[in-house]
Amino acid sequence: MSYVDGFVCAVPLANKEAYRSHAAQAAELFKEFGALQVMEAWADDVPEGEVTSFTMAVKRKDDEAAVFSWVVWPSKEVRNAGWEKMMKDDRMPQDMSAMPFDGKRIIYGGFSPIVEA
Repeated sequence: MSYVDGFVCAVPLANKEAYRSHAAQAAELFKEFGALQVMEAWADDVPEGEVTSFTMAVKRKDDEAAVFSWVVWPSKEVRNAGWEKMMKDDRMPQDMSAMPFDGKRIIYGGFSPIVEA
């Protein structure tokens, strides 16, 4: 069964194109290192919650948008090997302050699917 990495972050509206470019470059690496699919989705219909929401989770500011992303891998083993290769690859940005979003507010994790359709 496949394995999924999921991410939610807040990106300044002014950085949308810079984020898209950054994400496209990362997607190429993910695919090179075994990912089956990479999706980056910019929020356009995300309700504000009373207790919890995507926007609350990343402490989104008024001049930011939530971004929901995922990477599908063939297995957790391929994912682990892929991440290890990515972290050692010179094409990966080493300066996290150069990212087009605040990396301290990203939420991420690995998930084992329980339904695939």
